[in-house]
Order: sequence, then structure tokens, then C-alpha cells
Amino acid sequence: MDEDTRTSDASLAEQLLERMTTDEKIAQLVGFWVDQGDEVVAPMAGEMATSTAYADAVAHGLGHLTRVYGTRPVEPAERARWLWDEQRRLRAETRLGIPALVHEECLTGLAAWKAATFPTPLAWGAAFDPDAVAELGRVIGESMRELGIHQGLAPVLDVIRDPRWGRVDECIGEDPYLVGTVGTAYVRGLQDAGIHATLKHFVGYSASQAGRNHAPVQAGERLIEDVFLPPFEMAVRDGGVRSVMNSYTEIDGIPVAADPRYLTEVLRERWGFDGVVVSDYFAVAFLHSMHAVAADLAEAAELALRAGIDVELPSGDAFLVLAERLRTGTASPDAAALVDRAVLRVLRQKEELGLLAPEAFLDEPPAHVDLDGPQHRAIARKLAEESIVLLANDGVLPLAADAGRIALIGPNADSAEALMGCYSFANHVLAHHPDLPLGFRIPTLREELQSELPDAQIRVETGCAVEGADVSGIPAAVDAARAADVAIVVVGDRAGLFGRGTVGEGNDADSLELPGPQRQLVEAVATTGTPVVLVMLSGRPYALDWALGETGAAAAVLQAFFPGEEGAGAIAGILSGRVSPSGHLPVSLPRSAGAQPYSYLHPILGGPSEITSADPTPLLPFGHGLGYTGFARTELDAQESVVAGDTFTASVRVRNTGDRAGTDLVQLYARDVYASVTRPVAQLLAYRRVPLEAGEEAVVTFRVPTARLAFTGRDRTRIVEPGAVELWVGGSCADRETETAIEIVGAVHVVTAADPRFAESTVQPA
Repeated sequence: MDEDTRTSDASLAEQLLERMTTDEKIAQLVGFWVDQGDEVVAPMAGEMATSTAYADAVAHGLGHLTRVYGTRPVEPAERARWLWDEQRRLRAETRLGIPALVHEECLTGLAAWKAATFPTPLAWGAAFDPDAVAELGRVIGESMRELGIHQGLAPVLDVIRDPRWGRVDECIGEDPYLVGTVGTAYVRGLQDAGIHATLKHFVGYSASQAGRNHAPVQAGERLIEDVFLPPFEMAVRDGGVRSVMNSYTEIDGIPVAADPRYLTEVLRERWGFDGVVVSDYFAVAFLHSMHAVAADLAEAAELALRAGIDVELPSGDAFLVLAERLRTGTASPDAAALVDRAVLRVLRQKEELGLLAPEAFLDEPPAHVDLDGPQHRAIARKLAEESIVLLANDGVLPLAADAGRIALIGPNADSAEALMGCYSFANHVLAHHPDLPLGFRIPTLREELQSELPDAQIRVETGCAVEGADVSGIPAAVDAARAADVAIVVVGDRAGLFGRGTVGEGNDADSLELPGPQRQLVEAVATTGTPVVLVMLSGRPYALDWALGETGAAAAVLQAFFPGEEGAGAIAGILSGRVSPSGHLPVSLPRSAGAQPYSYLHPILGGPSEITSADPTPLLPFGHGLGYTGFARTELDAQESVVAGDTFTASVRVRNTGDRAGTDLVQLYARDVYASVTRPVAQLLAYRRVPLEAGEEAVVTFRVPTARLAFTGRDRTRIVEPGAVELWVGGSCADRETETAIEIVGAVHVVTAADPRFAESTVQPA
């Protein structure tokens, strides 16, 4: 950039915009997927991606470089050198000298070869630990910043409504407050490291019809406002997020990518978001090809820009077509102004990230990069240990120190891939490169269990695969179990994309039975009479009625939602008792596929009744989780009344009733007894993890804004109404172990931006 540009009184972004040609403007609004080949790492990528040569694509500059590290296995340090050279070339050889913004996936860690792989977001939800997730985001962000990356395409803030949906493993949970608190923590961590977070998928994506990816959404305005929007609002207003990505879906016939109601009116005008909206991959072109609301790609580009999308990713399939119409004067009269609006936002983002500074990329790229160092592994271990949920236990766990003979059975017992989610680099990209090593250490459960219990005699049998119909290995598994003192059967999912695997993007299910013959394997092992410990390594909850209970196939059940590179060690530690389980279900354990969609946030009519023979009650409720010690929650107390719009205080006494240390998840729930619209029978107001030694007591005090009880009234205004509210604390949303009530008084309070969205908590020794 020349001296005149840098010293003018106008902002640098405004000066650059003023000088730009049409081609230079459009160039700033598109990405280029420089490494894309035959790998299917995005929906319909092979059909939609532009074939423009790289040299032609960057002739006028470039907005984004798409997944420089995350498309193929590349040596990180070598790729950093290439990236620095390309950025310097953009500065030197384009007229305005503007570097490209580099974005990458970072949902379970930086999606790059040799980078750490952390627990999947569903495990973040199971941990109920926003502080740990903030640290996770910071560690991931530091790795990205070192490699010259500027924007991460995470977190996913879709609220789970149907576990049949393949992308459930990318989500945090079924409660919007849990999703909002944990997701906002990730945003803060990532952005503290200098990386712009991107909220996905705004909005309503997880309500897709029948749990199918890219399916339409039929959702009432109140469901959108009270369930799907709040996590995004928290991350925008409280997390200060700098980027948002649209949802692929269409809501009541209007594609979100073409809907200014959400992308402009809600996001910018109501919430004050001043960052950049990027399209989900090919979402702009989909307005023409899949939604059929645009007659051609140029019209799709105009619809997206008018709605509020600023950048087309991963490439310029539609925006580049619009450029031709702008040059020939055949675009809509306001098209040029819409382009200018988007370009100014992009340039301001680049300025904020330091890309327009004179010293940008004058430094040297890192000669050596450690993307899986001690810090990475420590936070991976912490989150994995905190996220594993003990669903049931008749006393078989923890295993005795002299465990004796163990039959370790199942397709996931000796599989590293089974520990990782769909958006891990290993399952997302390396699956196309089977001859390459993972590039980082991720021991299997077999390896970690042998290390955890060195004196045990462990016999390993696969029994069957995750998918398919081959049951020829089951007899050997039964023989192993019959000769053992305990059988640990490890089953569940294999994450992948678009039909490759059993869960993940595009891998939706019409059944919630375990895939393949895995249930047959578990039940066959159970017939031996040897106690069965069932370990679920999965990306969604499955219907396990046949395994749970006094007559079930399993004596104990552990649920691990893709716990990442330290996951096997965490599971082994819980099996041995070295680690006390403290995870809780962030999503209800379903009764069946036929009971879906289901949410614990249902009104009275959404639960069981005498006028229907179908029972939607889940096998285990939201918030359920056992440990190796017991907790008593007593003396829940709250002030008698609070003015609508104010904050109230509630306290509860928690005691560790067992003989060993453990961590309780103190969960405060509420029910608005009578309201002007129907309200949920239970709603999470606040939560806090509380570690306690054997016999130790503590008093947990919550300060809860009444805005936590806000809802969209009949006039479509978010309000807090006066009236009676029931409060309780227990081991889940369904457990009213200690109860009280509070009265909201005064006039109806209209919620504004000034209302707090988070509850606060303190813990004091009793």
C-alpha cells in the first residue's frame, strides 16, 4: 500500500474501498480452495467448486484462503513457509497489496496434520465446564496463530433436537443455556489467542425435518426465538464473536442464506453484531441449485448479499458471476451498494487482524511447530476425564486392583479412529490417505487399559465391525468372556462424512439402535453370565433400554462422546477407579427413534399422558450422571420474591456422602408454573461443578437473572412475567431432590440488551 493510503484522515478500510475496482471488490468477498482435489471434505464439493486457476483467482487480490492446512496432509512448518511466501506475493504483486485471510476448521482442535485432537463438542457439554473449554479454545487458537491462520470455523451452537441427525457430535447439548455458556467460553478462548471465532450454523439447522441433513425446517417463531437464538445471542453480546456462518437450512420455505430477518435484523440491528458473516460452504450457490429461489448464480449472489452474507466460501462460485453483471451494468440497482457494504466489513476485519499493517508478514514463519505439546495434552486429558458419563453401575466398577482376567471385546476396543469426531483431521481428511500415519499419539483403549492394569490378563476380541453384517467373530468373543472375570465391551460409532461412517455430517440415521451387529455382540457376551461393562464410544446417544436396568445386558455402562487423543486413558482411569466419573448427559438418552424429536424442555403436552399410548420419556434424563461416591443436596433456599427484570439468589447445601473424593454437578432447575404461553416443565437456570472430599460439605450460591426465565410472549416480545416459579436441585432435570419456590412480582419486564444472560455462582465450605 502506498504512503497516500496510509496517511489519509479516512479509515484505512474506507480509503481502500474508495480506490477499488469492481474486480478488486469482489475478490475480497470470495475464498479460494487452493488444495481442493477429489477428497469429499464438504457437501457436494466436487460438483460446486470453481475450476478457476489460482493465478487467475488472485490477480485482483483475495478475500480468504480456504483450509490451507486442513484439506490435505501437509507438513505444518513447510506449509507455513509456503503461506508466508503467498501472502508476501499478494502484498507485492496485486495493485492494493492486501493479504488474504486464512480460515480453518477447529471444532475438535486445529484440523491439520499432526495437530492435537480434542474431545468433540458433545463431550464439552457432558463436562459442564466452561472454564476448561475456554482454555481449550485458547490453546487451539495459539496453534492457529503461530501458523498464520486468522479465523476458525467454530463453535457449533446448534441446539440438539433429534439425535438421528448426523451432526449431533458437533453440537454441545440440547439445552440452550448449556450451549450458550460453553460455546461463549470457547469463543472467548479462541479470540483471546487472536483468532476470530465463527458461530455455526445460524440458525435452526438442528431442527431439520426427520433429523436429515440439509432438510427443511418447520419451526414456530417462538421455538426459534426461545431455543435456537439464545446461544448465538450470548456469544455475540457477551463473547464478542467476530464472525458468523449461515445455516444451510430453509425455515418455513425461506433459505436462511437469503433471509435478512436473521442475518441482518436479528444479528446486526437487534444484537449489534458488527463483524463479518461468511457463507457455509457453497450455501450461496445452493440458493440456485438446491433451494431454487434464484434463477441463476448471479441472482443467488444478490439474494445472499441483500440478506447479509458478506463472504462466499469456500470459493467464488456465485459472487464471481455477479462481478460480470456489475461490469456490464445488468445487476440490480442496489447490487453495487450491497457489494460495497460487504467489502467494507471484510476490510475492517482484516485491519482488526493486522493484515493491513505495513509489517504484516515481514516476520519469518515458524521453522518448527509443535501442535500437540504438553499444554494440548493436559487440556485434552482434563476435558476427556470430565466428560465421560457413568450411566449405570451395579457395583462392578471401579474394577479391583487385581482385576484378574479381562475380556476386552468390541470393534472400538483397539481403534484410535473411534475416539475422534467427524471434524477431526484424522476422520475428515486422513481417511482419504490410509497409508499416512496419524501424526500424533492417540493410544487405543487396549493400550491404555493394559498400562492402567499391568497385572491383569487381557484378551482382546473384536467380535464384529461397527457396520456390516459379519458376525463370524462373535463366538470367539463369547469364549473370551466366558473365561474372564469381567467383560468390557466397547461399541458405538465410527465418525465420517456423507455415508462414510455411522455418524457425522451427512450420516443421519433412521434408527437409534446400535449400528451393525453390535447389539447382538453385547447380548451374546451377556449370556455367559460374566459381568459386562458396556463402553459407548459414539457421536450420538443410542437407545439402550436392552442394556440398562436390573434385567439389562450390562452391569455398568459408560458413555464417552468421542473423547479425543487422551480419551482412552480417561476411560481406563475411570474403569480402574483412578479417575472418578463426573460427566453428565448434555442430551437425553433416547427411548427410541420413534420418540424423536424430543427435548427435556417440553411443555406438559410434550410428555407422557393417559391419552396416548406412545411414551416419549427418555431412558435417562438430561443432566444424569453417576459417580463412585454419593452426593446429598439439601436445604435449597431462595428469597421469597423478586421483581421481574431483577436478579435473585438461591443457595443449596451439597455433601459428599461417600468414602472417596468426587465432583458433583450442582444443577438448578425451574418451572414457570403458569404463563401466558405454555412453558417447559423443567428448565436449567444455572450449574456449577463442585469437587468435594469424602464427607465434605459446601454451600453453592447462585445469582440468577430473571431474564433466564424470559420467553417470547403473545405479542412476540421477549418478556419476564410475574408469577410463581418452582425451583429444585437434583441429580438431573427429573430429580427434585430439594425444592423451593419464588414469586416474580411487579409489572411484565421487557427484556433488553442490558439484561444479563448468565447466572453467577460461588462455593463456600459449609
